[in-house]
Amino acid sequence: MAVIIHPVETAPASTTPAQRQRKPDWIRVKAPTSPQVAEMRQRMRRLNLFTVCEEAACPNIGECWTQKHATVMILGDICTRACRFCNVATGMPRAVDPDEPAHLAEAVAEMGLAHVVVTSVDRDDLDDGGAGQFVQVIRRIREMSPETTIEVLTPDFQRKKGALEAVAEARPDVFNHNLETVPRLYADVRPGARYFHSLKILSMVKDVDPSIFTKSGIMVGLGETKGEVHQVMNDLRAADVDFMTIGQYLQPTPKHLPVDRFVTPEEFQSYATMGRAKGFLLVSSSPLTRSSHHADKDFAQLKAAREAQLAAGTAQTV
Repeated sequence: MAVIIHPVETAPASTTPAQRQRKPDWIRVKAPTSPQVAEMRQRMRRLNLFTVCEEAACPNIGECWTQKHATVMILGDICTRACRFCNVATGMPRAVDPDEPAHLAEAVAEMGLAHVVVTSVDRDDLDDGGAGQFVQVIRRIREMSPETTIEVLTPDFQRKKGALEAVAEARPDVFNHNLETVPRLYADVRPGARYFHSLKILSMVKDVDPSIFTKSGIMVGLGETKGEVHQVMNDLRAADVDFMTIGQYLQPTPKHLPVDRFVTPEEFQSYATMGRAKGFLLVSSSPLTRSSHHADKDFAQLKAAREAQLAAGTAQTV
């Protein structure tokens, strides 16, 4: 993949820090109090499973859990990284649970899921970064629920030779790895990661199997500029990424990075329009967009978009 040099662009300063303002109306969501939410929580605890919905304090947890959709987080609930936007606990993780793949496959079958999203904490302490656990999870789900489509949201597997290839060769239907922010902000937002390494991961998945859908997302409201967001779009398309998500960054606790500004719904719509013009099969861009929000519906749209694209290409060659 070609290396792209980005010009330095200075973001406009906020006159009033957004973290001291009330959240705008378009950000507010109802508290998760439905019986389905309680049922989902009990099921996860019974099977000793974690969800990123809870650990990352996702604002969409009520909506998703009511619809029996959750993003399961494997390899424990303690991360070896300390990204300044993330609410997941940092520290020394516990030993990998060998029964986790079976428990997760059981949960998928029990809920009758048509589509499941599996993510993990970073496990820099493991020789393979946790790739083997991803592979086992995919295999067990395929065995118990062969009709279920599988989406993985992986860490970056830095300095873990062969890890990315192992997960891609297990053939998930969607391979997601989030860039999270623009390259200029990496040192503050994602200090343990490298922007171009993450881009290379997405490109390498297509080298293993071009049929796997690739996906990546960023947060906005951290101080990035529109030009920088457009450049990230260009970089993702250069890596042949199919699907991009863009959502508002929300500060989980006062210890985390403050919100620079609340991006308006109109600006999110303009990003979606620009992304589609750049050639993504699908762009999800809204204040409450999160990487796995509506993942089941998005997968159906991805398949339809690829089929339409292939049909159009066939028609042109006839």
